[in-house]
Amino acid sequence: MLFYIVYILSVIVLVLHFTGFLARRNMDWVVLVAAVAIFAVNILDFLKII
Repeated sequence: MLFYIVYILSVIVLVLHFTGFLARRNMDWVVLVAAVAIFAVNILDFLKII
């Protein structure tokens, strides 16, 4: 379930990034947080922890 939630939130972050919403509000760091979250979830899934 966490796997799907992280990917849905990441798609939302990408849409906000490419529309310029995050840049106008100086929230570009959210893209990096999303990337780290995807990486962490993929590693945990690979190790069969989640």
